[in-house]
Amino acid sequence: MNYEETADALDEYVLRHIDPEPEVLHTVQRLTHLRLTYTRMCSGHLQGRMLKMLCATANAHRILELGTFSGYSAISMAEALTPDPADGIETLHTIEVFDELEDFIRENLGRAGDIGRKITLHLGDALQLIPEVSREVGKPWDVVFIDADKRHYADYYEAVLPYVRRGGLILADNTLWDGKVLDPQPKESDLQTRGLQLFNDIIARDNRVEKVILPMRDGLTIIRKL
Repeated sequence: MNYEETADALDEYVLRHIDPEPEVLHTVQRLTHLRLTYTRMCSGHLQGRMLKMLCATANAHRILELGTFSGYSAISMAEALTPDPADGIETLHTIEVFDELEDFIRENLGRAGDIGRKITLHLGDALQLIPEVSREVGKPWDVVFIDADKRHYADYYEAVLPYVRRGGLILADNTLWDGKVLDPQPKESDLQTRGLQLFNDIIARDNRVEKVILPMRDGLTIIRKL
């Protein structure tokens, strides 16, 4: 077996030995590949189960997602929501900038039934909506998942951190960016790589949080607010 064959075989092995992908998420992933471009943006089976487990570990009542795409990750995380003992609330708010995805997202949330009804979709610029949605919810976020415009990861982080509870999690996707973050001098036009490098450097130095990067898929950074 060559390297690529071994990597593919290991991927298949992993998926056979973790919790199965729920049928609704299998459908969402299949339709995403049929109807959308840039389908790598769909979290998929492994990351979806990881997101659910992290949210469950955080005992999440309130989750904020930046970057909805097809709704796969939102549905995965909403599976783990539990009611807040104080007010009974269990909710996930997700922000998507591309309004042309709205109908497809809402279709997928509908497919998720009771889980989908826990999810509120917002359309617009995340940096503008973060304070508005956070004030609307009225209590700190337990988990925030950042998977939006890579150029603005550092801005998203600073915007959401004040609204995250102590001990809460910020999860950031694509932080290894196919290894491009290793480039010491990315092109000036490569604003996404530059944005991720800036974000990674800021997180590494930030003593308000503890952090670890998982080399899963394209890199998933787990940040815990102290």
